Amino acid sequence: MKLRSFAFLLAFVLCSLTLFADDVHQHDAGEKLGTVSFPTSCAAAVERPFERGLALLYSFEYEEAENQFKEVASDDPQCAMAYWGQAMSLYHQLWGRPERSDLKRGGELLEKARSIRATTARERDYIEALRVFYRDPDRLDHPRRADLYASAMEEVYKQHPQDREAGVFYALALLASGPERDPQQTNARKAVAVLDKLFDEQPDHPGIAHYIIHACDNPAMADLGLRAARKYASIAPSSPHAVHMPSHIFARLGLWQDDITSNLAAIAAADKMATMHLHTMHHRMHSIDFLSYAYLQIGDDQNAKAMMDRLASLRRQDIEEDYRDYHDSMVTSLRARYAVERRQWKEALALEPVAGARPGVQLETWWAHAVAAGRLHDNRAAQDALHRYEKLMEAVKKGPRAYIIAGLNNEHNEVKAWAAFAAGNNDEALRLMRAVADEQDKVGKGESELPAREMLADMLLEVNRPREALTEYETSLKTDPNRFNGLYGAAQAAQMTEQKQKAAGYYAQLLKNCENSHSDRPELERAKTLVAQN
Repeated sequence: MKLRSFAFLLAFVLCSLTLFADDVHQHDAGEKLGTVSFPTSCAAAVERPFERGLALLYSFEYEEAENQFKEVASDDPQCAMAYWGQAMSLYHQLWGRPERSDLKRGGELLEKARSIRATTARERDYIEALRVFYRDPDRLDHPRRADLYASAMEEVYKQHPQDREAGVFYALALLASGPERDPQQTNARKAVAVLDKLFDEQPDHPGIAHYIIHACDNPAMADLGLRAARKYASIAPSSPHAVHMPSHIFARLGLWQDDITSNLAAIAAADKMATMHLHTMHHRMHSIDFLSYAYLQIGDDQNAKAMMDRLASLRRQDIEEDYRDYHDSMVTSLRARYAVERRQWKEALALEPVAGARPGVQLETWWAHAVAAGRLHDNRAAQDALHRYEKLMEAVKKGPRAYIIAGLNNEHNEVKAWAAFAAGNNDEALRLMRAVADEQDKVGKGESELPAREMLADMLLEVNRPREALTEYETSLKTDPNRFNGLYGAAQAAQMTEQKQKAAGYYAQLLKNCENSHSDRPELERAKTLVAQN
């Protein structure tokens, strides 16, 4: 899967992280992770620590969750669910695939859990369901194991209808399984049906709000996740991921100031967690990704550049080893985005891949070259970008992460479309870009990616087909509202088709979005002039 998706301005008021004190789990002073109730057969003394581990797990704070479950197992070696919790902490659902060593260790932990006899039938069902995922790592691929675990959790959910936690874990298993690109969002809709009911019953549960946001993190369902997005950060303000997650919905809905506030708070929460010697750099990088994108949409290029520079300046030794590829990917994405979103085509053509980055990470640099070459009608540069992109794709296919190839098909077609455009093959360019746009409408795209339909509109505008371009811009603004270039392009197309009132409306919305950004983009000066004339 493509990772394009995600200055440290930490003057955000930190008291927002300490406003919520009702019935939550506490570990260090002031820690707030949400309300979880999960009865077990373990010793009474470890009940609260176990539920703290679950609260951390629900917010994807995997490292600290695993540490907490280890502590529970140490204090009560006969607590079978402590070993189950450790195994759950190794399966980073929605984030990635466990390494072979993790699969082996998870299986061993679950065998330990099974060997403890003083468990309830409910606990045994949880343990057996997770064993389905860790079983047969040599025979079953990851998608199959994820599907089998989801089916097993569905049975646990059915067998224990009064157990709300079973519903939460079943919903998450749904989101982590099924087809990767499903236009009907089948599993997401099933998950929301389960979670919405639970949300009304348990409004302070961290996992429920969290997984509603993930389920709705697509253009078709984003508005259904806004209630959970407004709530989640206040449920678990001590979790950097919980404070960041609402921005997935804010970005989908074009709520840029909410997006920015959310991610500044997430960085502050990550800094606070770092004082406990926990690895939080990946939280910071993910928030920087969203901040960079949001700043560009309000024309705040200064802060967008500060984010890019801050990320690039991180020392490799300060980044957790498992996230060094992610850092390379984020640096690559932010550089490409900063040039392309500002329409600085020569700047984009001058980009170089991050030194030592994996082939799959380098791809986006050549995507940016292709876009820029297409806009400059530089056929030689465009063909070079296409050649390099396809050569890197071949390297990816032969590497250990060949499974990401399926997720690169759309970006590859975008590169081919801009190469065709640079060569003057406009019909082929439009056909390729429209196909990508149509698929994105069905299955969505990364929150910080450039919409293919907006690029399709750009092509149409450039070949002097403004009426068609306006239709595409307006369609794009429905799935990716309030984008700077989408609004400006729609205004231009409306103006060219003599729809002055509509053009003025788009220009006015662009100016409203950017009113506090102190931007010097020439598009805004033109917008001010044209709005004043009306």
